[in-house]
Amino acid sequence: MARLSEAEFLATFAAPMQRVGDDGGPAVDFWPYVERIPAADFEGHDCSKGSVRYVWRDATGRYEHVLIDSDDRDVFMVVVLDRLAPVVIGHRLLDLGAMYGLEDEASG
Repeated sequence: MARLSEAEFLATFAAPMQRVGDDGGPAVDFWPYVERIPAADFEGHDCSKGSVRYVWRDATGRYEHVLIDSDDRDVFMVVVLDRLAPVVIGHRLLDLGAMYGLEDEASG
């Protein structure tokens, strides 16, 4: 399992990122990969419903970021797909609240 560092994760971005609609599904069946992600990588968040509201594709068309919803509306398990290979590159927990200081505003 490849838990991506921040640098590895950011390397799969090429602006502008485009939200992907229901255009036939992902290039890679990523659910078997998700089932093998160690529990510790979820950092206590529950993504077990298997709900995906957002998929983003980088400007080159190579990478897709599949955001799996958690029990917190600002936290997602992101699975990064390489559409050209096609393979799962890895995963990273994305906590938008922590990134943008939303937690501090909610408590203050």
